[in-house]
Amino acid sequence: MIAQYGWSDELALAFGPHAQAGHTPARVVAQHRDGYLVATDQGELRANLSGRLHHEAQEADPPSVGDWVALALNPADGAATIEAVLPRRTVLTRRAADSLGKLQVIAANVDVVFVVSSMNADLNPRRIERYLAAAWQSGARPVVVLTKSDLSDDPQGQAAEIVALAAGAPVLLVSARDSLGLEALLAQVAPGEVCVLIGSSGVGKSTLVNAFLGQDRMTIAAIREADDQGRHTTSHRQLVLLPGGALLLDTPGIREVGLIDAEEGMSEAFDDIEQLAGDCRFNDCGHSHEPGCRVQSALASGALDPGRWANFQKLGLELAAVGQKADRIAKAAERRQSAALQKTYRATKRDRRGGAD
Repeated sequence: MIAQYGWSDELALAFGPHAQAGHTPARVVAQHRDGYLVATDQGELRANLSGRLHHEAQEADPPSVGDWVALALNPADGAATIEAVLPRRTVLTRRAADSLGKLQVIAANVDVVFVVSSMNADLNPRRIERYLAAAWQSGARPVVVLTKSDLSDDPQGQAAEIVALAAGAPVLLVSARDSLGLEALLAQVAPGEVCVLIGSSGVGKSTLVNAFLGQDRMTIAAIREADDQGRHTTSHRQLVLLPGGALLLDTPGIREVGLIDAEEGMSEAFDDIEQLAGDCRFNDCGHSHEPGCRVQSALASGALDPGRWANFQKLGLELAAVGQKADRIAKAAERRQSAALQKTYRATKRDRRGGAD
């Protein structure tokens, strides 16, 4: 079964030490509040973290859907314990909603990131730029998917606007209702590769999953006229086998992707601005009133969209704030560790003096 989920000779080589320890390879195919569902050669099993991994997950990110893991099988109850996680080839992350500096894994070991946005009232170029920065940072191939093209009065015009900001990523028009663009979408993912759909709730991700599978696996309600949003979305992350041999990692709708450690992704997503800034007369150009500023020249001529420039600045400030917060947290942790060591040292010295008396 794990061959269907992308198991390879390269993974088998990396798994060698775990095999010697008597563990079984598996892939995480679903993540629930009370544990994981994993695919093994023995079939699908329920799994929970080992005590060590559970402890480590308090400081780092726990296993995510798409991860390859090493299991200790529990044949008596048909379950398993996750003992280790193999190194990730790619990883899609965002800033945790409840923390400025904590990273949250959305998907692991994916090959294609479909950035999905509908062509109804929800089409937002600035949000797509944010998603693209995260997608480029993941190491996977980003593809922009514009759904519900049948609801747009000018689908080609809207698509051209997104092509201009997509930094070379393909932009596909899709209408599940009219069966438009689905074959081109599937052609982006080869057999054995994993794709992931990211986008706000109601943009049509579950509809795409149903179209891929040829069945109504995901329950979907009609679009509300008031806000163009679907009434039902995926409730948990899951890895789904597609008929052609590819795999799809379906995720709950994400209204925002808070960027973290995404400098490389920003450079890819805003490559045009990076090139303009590199051609400024002065290396330390602030891109405001300096002579010979290519950014300001592009803004004045209309070659650079002011909204795109403002979003680039906004996301850059966001990344800087996250970095500063992370530095403060790290320094505070170092101070606490140093204070604890000093306290232990002083206590040891007192004990020794007391013993000498």
